[in-house]
Amino acid sequence: MTLNLAVFIVYCVLFIGLGLWVSRKVDSSAAFFVANRRLGPILLFSTVLAANIGAGSTIGAAGLGYRDGLAAWWWVGSAAIGTFFLAFWVGPKIWRIASDAGLYTLGDYLQVRYGSGVRASITSIIWISTPALLAAQLIAMAKILGFLIGTSYEISVFMGAIIILLYFVGGGLLSTAWVNMLHLIVLMTGFIIIVPWSIVSAGGWEAVTMSLPERADYLNFWEGGQSGWMLLAVLVPNFIVSPGIIQKVYGALDERAVRIGLTATAISLLIFAIVPTLLGMIAHTYNPALLDNEDALLLVLDSGLPAIIGALGLAAIFSAEISSADAILYMLATSLSKDLYQRHLNPRASDSELLSIARWAAFSGAILSVLLALVLPSNDFLFLDRRLRLHTRSRRTLVTASE
Repeated sequence: MTLNLAVFIVYCVLFIGLGLWVSRKVDSSAAFFVANRRLGPILLFSTVLAANIGAGSTIGAAGLGYRDGLAAWWWVGSAAIGTFFLAFWVGPKIWRIASDAGLYTLGDYLQVRYGSGVRASITSIIWISTPALLAAQLIAMAKILGFLIGTSYEISVFMGAIIILLYFVGGGLLSTAWVNMLHLIVLMTGFIIIVPWSIVSAGGWEAVTMSLPERADYLNFWEGGQSGWMLLAVLVPNFIVSPGIIQKVYGALDERAVRIGLTATAISLLIFAIVPTLLGMIAHTYNPALLDNEDALLLVLDSGLPAIIGALGLAAIFSAEISSADAILYMLATSLSKDLYQRHLNPRASDSELLSIARWAAFSGAILSVLLALVLPSNDFLFLDRRLRLHTRSRRTLVTASE
């Protein structure tokens, strides 16, 4: 067993154990859906920020940095700006409504505001589209697991689903919030170490700038290539009205927790936005002509860092994938149990029955996503397969170095 694999296993055991320990306190639907509305600013901050930093905010953003330069900051920066709106405008108001009316899901709010027809439509859309999003996360996780452990793609997909289910099914939002805090520590620690180390490994900032494309807009912060401030119009609304994030806001202790937790999230995203951008730009030092710009981050981890530091970066990406995946699973479980089962099939369902259905819904959503990941990997999700192919190709090299 390599050192990298041993550390990874200990890490998984640690956060799964934390989730299982917290889930002992979850004995009601209120605890599962909204953590009994007891999330203080720190827990709300960690679970919302972890949900916002996934493959798109790491691998995807680094790819844009490689292709478009400094203007790629706006990819994650737009999430920060959207979160500011959520912190001071939508979040406190919707928390107050949810707390006063006992709302658990976005569907509950839509029914109060617009009627049952809108609620049913949104529930249907979530269950049509969201399993595919979870499948995409499982595919990326499978590639990382395959790299570290050497398991086949199929087994790695199942392993990824099991890892999430072990800590989520028992505790819902409450266990997710605590596990996300641990994920966030690993993620942030990894990237804080990787950025300066990668600059030094590339020969210093002067060497990095000499390798950059000779385009007038590449170092233009406001607009470069297909990135820039224009991303605001496309991305900001997604972080104001996202069902998964809104439902996490429901779990806040009070309006003060909403404002502080989300403001801290927005500030962190503002700062983090430059990290994948820089790493994508640094990748030019190692290969100025990548066929797929989304290989940029993995190229830096693979070529520009010692094996153990690269493995820490891989653990950080894995943490980002898990956090995004459990946020998606959270949407699936709450939507099916509350918006579909209790609303349309059994309005008189007891609290214990609703809790049981929510847990089975999480299990069912994971199984459906696994099936999608196994049936459609080479077509619909081919882009994710490309994202991690550098690590798959170089597995033998890194394992040898770590030994």
